[in-house]
Amino acid sequence: MDTPTTRRRAPGMSPDQRREMIIRTAVPLVAEHGAAVTTGQIARAAGIGEATIFRVFADKDELLDACVAEVLRNDHVLNEIRSISLELPLAERLAEAGAAIDAYLARMGMVISALYASGRRGRGSHGGGEQADAGLDRTAAMEQTLEAISELFEPERESLRLPPEQISAVFMGLTFSRTRAVSETRVSVEDTIDMFLHGALKAEENA
Repeated sequence: MDTPTTRRRAPGMSPDQRREMIIRTAVPLVAEHGAAVTTGQIARAAGIGEATIFRVFADKDELLDACVAEVLRNDHVLNEIRSISLELPLAERLAEAGAAIDAYLARMGMVISALYASGRRGRGSHGGGEQADAGLDRTAAMEQTLEAISELFEPERESLRLPPEQISAVFMGLTFSRTRAVSETRVSVEDTIDMFLHGALKAEENA
């Protein structure tokens, strides 16, 4: 006769882990519903009881502030850029970096716009209260991003017209300008990189 096995419970999450899981679950819901999202919706999506949310967040406002702080963080996009293989052709490296930056800006824009449109105002410059504003250092974030982009140009350093640090600043400027363009005039990542590397003139006119 087989001996019945004892089922072990999965180890519980620490408060920090649970907090992180709830924020990750809440972000896309906030992007969709803005401040109208309910803690009940978030709890169901996370597969937890609603009361669990209030074990790690004082109230819904604190959770929404944490969501804004999360989308403002640049460490995710930095990790993506730094993980791009330098063995890839330069155009492919830049395409991956451009896509990562696009995703970061889009997610941030959707969350902040949704909260603002749903009437959540007067909570700091980004709608995330003191927590979000205190955690955002624009100068440091831009410097870190430029440094990560510069590394992508290092294999071609000797072929560049300018040092990688300056080239990366031009690339970042184009990337941000492209994402701000209206949809009818927005240029694809691939076309932007092609013009960045080869100019605006066709090959036969550039010869």
